[in-house]
Amino acid sequence: MKTVRLEELAKVIRSKNAGPDKVTFDIIFKSRDDYEAVKASKALTPETVTKLFGVSKDKLSDFVEYDPACAIKFTLYRSIPSGSPGDGDVFGCQQYPPLMGLEIPLQA
Repeated sequence: MKTVRLEELAKVIRSKNAGPDKVTFDIIFKSRDDYEAVKASKALTPETVTKLFGVSKDKLSDFVEYDPACAIKFTLYRSIPSGSPGDGDVFGCQQYPPLMGLEIPLQA
């Protein structure tokens, strides 16, 4: 079994605001085969994303595997509202990097 970084299988990995209290993440795959391989690997799950981002399970609002678009989307509650003093990313667009290096085990 070999492993591949998530960034090698996805054509889009992004984060963005989902209102003042949430950041949403989109992972859109290059092909249906890549998408199905990631789903089958169980390497990208609600448990994985909460661990990657160092948050408790109650900070996960949604986690969706969306087959028609070959995409996985999840939303996290922010620790402070967007634009509040101390918020380092008002638009939520710089939150995705922990996903890029996630190792996905693939069947050889």
